[in-house]
Amino acid sequence: MRAPEEPNFCVLIPYDPREGTSLKEAAARAGKSDSTLRNWCEQHGLGRRVGGSVWVVSKPALEMFLDGDLAALAAYHQGDRDSPLVAPYFTRVTRIVRYTTMKK
Repeated sequence: MRAPEEPNFCVLIPYDPREGTSLKEAAARAGKSDSTLRNWCEQHGLGRRVGGSVWVVSKPALEMFLDGDLAALAAYHQGDRDSPLVAPYFTRVTRIVRYTTMKK
C-alpha cells in the first residue's frame, strides 16, 4: 500500500510579497486562531513557509477559501492568476490593501 501523496499546491509561486500576509493578520481576517490558520495553510493550500520558517498566507487564496469558492481556489493551486475565475480575488485584495492604507 502506498503512502498518500502530499498535495502539490502552487501557492505564492512566483513569490510576490504584496500577495502575502502574516499568519497573525490572516487569522484576524478569518476570525480564527493562528494555529487554525496554520492548519488551513497545510490542508487547503492557503499559504506556505517562506525561507523555511515564516508562514506567509496568500490573501487571494484566503478570500477564496472564506467565500467557499473551491473552483477558484483549485484554479489558483494550478498556477492560474489571470482567468475570470481567479483575477477578481486579486483585485478585491488590492482594494482591501489600498483601503486599509488610506485609513491610516
